[in-house]
Amino acid sequence: MTEAELKTAVYNALATELQATEGAQFNSTLLTSKIGNAYKEVKRARNYPGSYSQEMIDNDMSKYEPTISDIALYDYNLIGAEGQESSTENGVTRKYVNRDKLFYGVIPLAR
Repeated sequence: MTEAELKTAVYNALATELQATEGAQFNSTLLTSKIGNAYKEVKRARNYPGSYSQEMIDNDMSKYEPTISDIALYDYNLIGAEGQESSTENGVTRKYVNRDKLFYGVIPLAR
């Protein structure tokens, strides 16, 4: 799966989920941006050696589709609440998980 195909698959899955929960009010431009950033962060965390071809990177990155999706959705949901660990409003309390936990299982290939 190429980078573009992976990002499209993540977008389609998240867009379906967001439409079901938020209706047509989700921002597709922001979601696309968050998916792109999540992809770059997972790729950077994998730290591919120079000997990896683009095809090898693409094949490996496709294994991290759920991780990319989780990070993108987390970041999308935090828009406007960046830097907060928790919030309370109208009797509803939210506590955000440590974002680093979303990278569980993303192991660098080279150091």
